[in-house]
Amino acid sequence: MVNAPGGAAPVISAWTAVSPLGLRGADFTAALRSGRAAGRPLDPEEWSVPFREASLVPDFHIRQILGRKGTRSMDRATGLAVTAIRHLLTGEREHDEAERLPGVGEETGLALGTSTGSAQSIMDFTRDSLVGKKPFYVDPARFPNTVMNCAAGQSAIWHGLKGPNTTIAGGRATGLLALRYALRLQRAGRAQAVLCGAVEEFSSARAWLEWHARTDEESADSAAVLGEGAAVWLLEPDAAAREHGRKPLAEVLGLEFGCAADAKQARTVLAEAIGRLLDRTGVAPGELSAVADSGAPGAEGEAERAALADALGGVEPPRITAADTVGDTCAAAAAFQIAAVLAMAEHGRPSSATEAPRRRTEPLKTGDTALVTTVDRDGVVGAALLRIR
Repeated sequence: MVNAPGGAAPVISAWTAVSPLGLRGADFTAALRSGRAAGRPLDPEEWSVPFREASLVPDFHIRQILGRKGTRSMDRATGLAVTAIRHLLTGEREHDEAERLPGVGEETGLALGTSTGSAQSIMDFTRDSLVGKKPFYVDPARFPNTVMNCAAGQSAIWHGLKGPNTTIAGGRATGLLALRYALRLQRAGRAQAVLCGAVEEFSSARAWLEWHARTDEESADSAAVLGEGAAVWLLEPDAAAREHGRKPLAEVLGLEFGCAADAKQARTVLAEAIGRLLDRTGVAPGELSAVADSGAPGAEGEAERAALADALGGVEPPRITAADTVGDTCAAAAAFQIAAVLAMAEHGRPSSATEAPRRRTEPLKTGDTALVTTVDRDGVVGAALLRIR
């Protein structure tokens, strides 16, 4: 349970996303508003995977984007995280001419979510150890990529962040868990400003792991297209944001979590978590302006939708969805859900008669509240409530 006391709620004052929709938050916002899906056919000559399509970050070449220095052995997950945080710190301006956001110094903390880190790096390094003439005939420069906190550590090194540095792993709930950890860092006085978010890469290793984890009922055609990317935001006190000329975008009213043994139980556990969250924050279901669900495939997604119906008593707030456009980004899913809410707080467009019913297309306004929910196949469920500033 995390609940921000009245008048002291930290705010999100900046955000960005490196996604299948583009390398910047502006690209994510524009494509999200259009409802364009990012899934593309995979080249079988390049990808040895059991899927025909995926949502890949376009034109993402680490050495072209970050330069040659320090990137020889950098894996894709780390590259995505370092790039996203660079864009956040520079306001998405060109790196050579950009100045760092004021007030975000070396004491800034970082809470970054991931799944296992880079599954591809782990498997490649292990394979090299097994097939080489000697187990230790491996590239030592690639060993750091096998550690789960590689992306967070490298991001801190690249951007000179010496504050608390934490890696969080929790499946689709990772983004919300990272947000909770960032709030606790602030409350404990460990850091005033915290960069928070999550990253996920697409790779052959991840694709095969996902394939084998699916149930018999889930096929390559019925399940969500796998996606990748990183979404990060700046969490800081309201006064600090205003002092440095940043307009608060949203405040975190509270978070709730639970654990379920299976998808059937997830419905009840998530509904109870949502109920507790709304009760503690004093927000009625009818006062919600939007719901950003995880869009999880299979039984977990069905449980999440049923839990929302149970907790909200039949009230159906407009839906904001990221999974329909960027695909199943696993550890980065909840971070992209939050990014989608922030994107709709900044922009919107008139609704169209051809769009799915109850999908949020108009911008969120000051005072609007958005509920973010998640369900992971390993049993973690969670909910967060944001108020637009």
